[in-house]
Amino acid sequence: MEDKILNILNSEDKAFDVSEIEDILGLNTVDELKELLKVLNKLENEYKIYRTKKEKYMLFKNSNLKLGKLLGTKKSYAFVDIDGDEDVFIKEENLNGAINNDEVIVEITSKKGLKLEGRIVRVVERKVSQFVGKVYYKKNKCLVDLDDKKFNINIIVDSDKTLGAVSGHKVIVRLLNKIDNNNYRGAIIKILGHVDDPGVDILSIAAKYDIEDEFPKEVKEELKNIPSSVLKKEYENRTDLTDQMIFTIDGDDTKDIDDAVSIEKLSNGNYKLGVHIADVSYYVKENSALDKEAEKRGTSVYLANTVIPMLPHELSNGICSLNPNVDRLAISCVMEIDETGEVVKYDIFESVIRSRIQMTYKKVNSILEDNVIPTGYEPYVNSLKMMSELSNILRENKIKKGYIDFDIDEAKIITDEKGEAIDVVLRNRGVGENLIEDFMIVANETVARHITYLEYPFIYRVHGEPSIEKINNFLNFVSLLGYNVHKIKKITPKAIQELLDELKGVKEYDILSSLLLRSMQKAVYDSVNIGHFGLASKCYTHFTSPIRRYPDTTVHRLLRTYLFNKNISVDNIKYWEEKLSPLSLHLSERERASIECEREVDDMKMAEYMEKHIGEEFRGVVSGVMSFGIFVELPNKIEGLVKIDDLTDDYYTYNEATYSLVGNNNKRGYRLGDEVKVIVKAASKVNQTIDFIIKR
Repeated sequence: MEDKILNILNSEDKAFDVSEIEDILGLNTVDELKELLKVLNKLENEYKIYRTKKEKYMLFKNSNLKLGKLLGTKKSYAFVDIDGDEDVFIKEENLNGAINNDEVIVEITSKKGLKLEGRIVRVVERKVSQFVGKVYYKKNKCLVDLDDKKFNINIIVDSDKTLGAVSGHKVIVRLLNKIDNNNYRGAIIKILGHVDDPGVDILSIAAKYDIEDEFPKEVKEELKNIPSSVLKKEYENRTDLTDQMIFTIDGDDTKDIDDAVSIEKLSNGNYKLGVHIADVSYYVKENSALDKEAEKRGTSVYLANTVIPMLPHELSNGICSLNPNVDRLAISCVMEIDETGEVVKYDIFESVIRSRIQMTYKKVNSILEDNVIPTGYEPYVNSLKMMSELSNILRENKIKKGYIDFDIDEAKIITDEKGEAIDVVLRNRGVGENLIEDFMIVANETVARHITYLEYPFIYRVHGEPSIEKINNFLNFVSLLGYNVHKIKKITPKAIQELLDELKGVKEYDILSSLLLRSMQKAVYDSVNIGHFGLASKCYTHFTSPIRRYPDTTVHRLLRTYLFNKNISVDNIKYWEEKLSPLSLHLSERERASIECEREVDDMKMAEYMEKHIGEEFRGVVSGVMSFGIFVELPNKIEGLVKIDDLTDDYYTYNEATYSLVGNNNKRGYRLGDEVKVIVKAASKVNQTIDFIIKR
């Protein structure tokens, strides 16, 4: 009946009352009428149809109501984000109690060109129910000043719900009920610490993204049953690789080691590459408390000097970590790769390995880049050089297929023992880092191809093709800067890489590379394989980091199910078919939350660092031009704003066509890529802002 009703409402551009729908459907009995009213009510609750004040029904999409997400601002107004339509402006008096991130129904009240204005009719779902803020007392009442100013609400906490919090405590507070207007009653559910305590600044931002720094007691109880070393029985039915030259290469301070590698040259001239990954799913059993918590978290989060792990340290730094000179359980993907970089044979199996040495990128790079051999690395030099040789072959093969290398620098924040930012430098990316990346990519592809060939349910890492509209917008922008690049007729990874190659050498390359990256879709997890555009891969997954990513743990679990335990019953296949789609969506959301959290912490720590450099001079480049000013990026990726009011040598106006600010008198201006000298005018760790002024 649902489809028939929707077809009726879709057939004509008018609203129908119940009797009209009843007649068209040919309903005669009281029971049929009851069923009709029940279905209409259901469709209305699902926002597929809309009931007017005159009790008539029409398709929801044809009404003046829209379903969207409220986007709060630091001002009193807000916007509603509607898929496939312009944002709707909402005045404070028309918010109707809605707050940032709420799913709402908005009525369009006026339309001027593309600009829409409206009022909130109903809050469909409150997406956020707990907040992070600082406690203060006023007239003996406990109040919470929220960190995120986009939530324009006041929270009052009754004395029996404060957990003893005092002024200056950072807390997590849950909304209980609305008092009036934008005043709410709340309950403090966790005290993060005092605002001046080391690390509380980071924990406050993590809590905002629902990233929990402590593990529940059920998880801690299960840890008591996890061994600290590999047991004898666990060697059974596994391939013993403990006598092979296997080692790890990681950062200087890495403690959770997921992957180890091995290599040899075969008599036919091919390479035998082993990628050996920690067998986390062996210890983290499905539906255990450990597993449920890891799934909930989705990923480890790396925040300046702080790591909030997906798994407790007993696992992530202990029995699962591929530490040197101890036996560890692994899942190995051993591949035979020919001189063109193609995998011609492979095997995926359960293994026991013993890493010979925990290498660092810095020391590996000293061998491969400078031919300087650190003490203790002498036995591994030939293997490392062979790995570098294979890495070059794999990379050349990837580039030939269209692999897109955006080559964007990243900042690394250096902190002291108190967690305060004392320097911001570029993250080094040398031969060793590229080598491990190349090896992990080929292993991920090999595993994905194998399960795809078997046509079993699986979790993929996918990256969709960018829209031609966004790419054309980028090309138009490049032409406005005065650069001629070829038009892209068909969007392929190869075409995007060729575009980047054309732009190499222009002064705005770093900025343009970042802008082009933002024009791309975001990589996500999915149970449907659409390929990975950025890697120019038809089939890709995440297999290589199960200690810090739950998708990889799931991939291991599927390998054990299908390949090692041979459990391919109809019921089991159906179970995974139903589970993987919602799981992929959840894991993509948790990944997005962790990325946004990491960015916010970086912004906060960069501002903290610049607070110590107010009045100092720096060189930078214009990285953005807006009507309210210009953004300037320093060589270490710190970015600050020069407000238009601080450009006092002339009256500047924004030229939207050329994305530049132009002086009315001297006709000089500012555009992307311009080199400038700036002085730090102000910086605020609390507001995560940095203000520059131009040095004349």
